[in-house]
Amino acid sequence: MTTSPHAPAAGAVPIGIEDLEIATGHHVLDLSALAETRGVDPAKYSRGLGQDEMSLPAADEDVVTMGAAAASALLERTGIEGIRTLLFATESGIDHSKSAAVIAHGLLGLPPHVRSVELKQACYAGMAAVQSAIGIVARRPQEKVLVIASDVARYQLASPGEPTQGAGAVAMVISADPALLEIEPISGVYSADIDDFWRPNDSSTAVVDGRLSMGAYQKALMGAWEDLQAQGGPSADQIDAFVYHQPFTKMARKAHRHLSQKLGAELDETPLDQAEVYNRRLGNTYTASLWNGLASLLDHAGDLAGKRVALFSYGSGSAGEMLTGIVRDQGDAAGRRARRLAMLDAREPLAVDAYEELHRSAELSSASDQETPQVGGSGFRFAGIQGRARRYERPAG
Repeated sequence: MTTSPHAPAAGAVPIGIEDLEIATGHHVLDLSALAETRGVDPAKYSRGLGQDEMSLPAADEDVVTMGAAAASALLERTGIEGIRTLLFATESGIDHSKSAAVIAHGLLGLPPHVRSVELKQACYAGMAAVQSAIGIVARRPQEKVLVIASDVARYQLASPGEPTQGAGAVAMVISADPALLEIEPISGVYSADIDDFWRPNDSSTAVVDGRLSMGAYQKALMGAWEDLQAQGGPSADQIDAFVYHQPFTKMARKAHRHLSQKLGAELDETPLDQAEVYNRRLGNTYTASLWNGLASLLDHAGDLAGKRVALFSYGSGSAGEMLTGIVRDQGDAAGRRARRLAMLDAREPLAVDAYEELHRSAELSSASDQETPQVGGSGFRFAGIQGRARRYERPAG
């Protein structure tokens, strides 16, 4: 069992993840089919990027519906008692003013006395939401915070970033004395203003400099690691598994090897296999990516009770943070694994031409009323535009 060199002070209440759940879009695209259409060797995607499939939202799905689906399944297990804050992390915002959090609040039927806020800083916002939640719980340990990280990664057709698209959401309950993962109080942080990736307000797709982004990711990783060490965090030999933000899974492996090289140590890569199972099939889920990796590790790694996990979040532009946590009780990991793999298997496959048509029609203008066809299976629906406002439906009953 890993012991903590920086455990909470005497009398302090441990805080972390009580439970988490994942969700994704209704459709899936096999990247080998995309490779054939684009005239690319399929190994460029499967081995070069470490990606096999990518999830796609149906016409009546978006970050709100996916986030609500993940949170609904989670709250069925945890209940809503004590939840007084909902933090929604996304870089796929659906409104410049009204937050996705307040819409999700309504879809989930949460009581009115819940603060609801959306956070944005590229893929890092999920980590920012977790840290904000920890601060809220630290002030009032009887309270809990529902964190939702949900995104749709979307790039231009036939662009270099196309095979790294994806869609998915993770919902977490942050609480005192957590059942799943106790988050340790020290973390390492790093920020730098760099144009490696962004999405202008007048664009429906992101702009990315792939080469610059890879360098910025690794620089943020080392900056966060060095700050973690300077703050008194655990050394590499006190960490049992590393989980990284995965814009594509090969990126996490490159980051791990970069850290290993800089430290002059052979860091175990086995946990990387276990942490990439879901992301290989989901594609890039931006703010949810790191947490999908954590879910995959906890579902596939066997008994991790008492082990320390390091979590590195990166958001282009750029911000990075590494924190550590001690696994408490994985519960029914085999049951969760079977359920989540079944969810991925149940997605409706799309042919490449159908994917391209869905991609071209994904952005709806608010200038005129429109209805969306009923396709997605979660019961939470983006029903269309009425009176220039987005309208949503939740499952009956």
